[in-house]
Amino acid sequence: MSRLIQPEIEKIKNQTGELGTLIEENLQRAIKALLANDPVLAREVISFDREEIDRREIALEEECLRIMALYHPVAGDLRFLVTVLKVNGDLERIGDLAAKIADKVLLISQIDTEVYDTAGMMLPARFQAMQEKTVTMLRQTLEAFHHEDTDLAYKVCLTDDEVDRDKRAIRAELEETIAQNPAQHIYLAKLIGVARSLERIADHCTNICEDVIYMAQGKIVRHRLI
Repeated sequence: MSRLIQPEIEKIKNQTGELGTLIEENLQRAIKALLANDPVLAREVISFDREEIDRREIALEEECLRIMALYHPVAGDLRFLVTVLKVNGDLERIGDLAAKIADKVLLISQIDTEVYDTAGMMLPARFQAMQEKTVTMLRQTLEAFHHEDTDLAYKVCLTDDEVDRDKRAIRAELEETIAQNPAQHIYLAKLIGVARSLERIADHCTNICEDVIYMAQGKIVRHRLI
């Protein structure tokens, strides 16, 4: 039975990787839309999430359940499928957060342009670092899953603390700017929302990496990582 299930396991692994890659690319587009204040690209991000990513997420879940019902997997195969079901949920939420960032771009594009010059000029310098760290975390998370690389998974979990610090610093900086120039409140509040979405994406990457460690080692490490 174990040999029969292996092609199915490999297929699921590839489908999960493909879904993750599409989500990473959509997140990149959402960030590009933010930096360029591009509502057209933002709408493409939202549409792709609804029409493609959500569809693939549902199909992957159904395929995992089908295999579990058909083969009754045990041990490592069962851990793998349970992990994929959890990873699939976190990936879908990352996709939603990318769409949420794009939604903020649409809201920003409706603000009176006299309130700000360009999106890029108003973004704190730390914002770029936070974006890059978050995208790198997602890329490394997908790599850790594909290769069952627990060392890389632990590394991603530690990076989450850096993203949290960046988010707190960005929020403090933007709130100070709002206090000094209340006219920018609506615009800067949207940027705080973007920073919050990036932080939550990093949290979901951490969740996935904790599941990768469980998949590879059979150890539940939630709440234990320092």
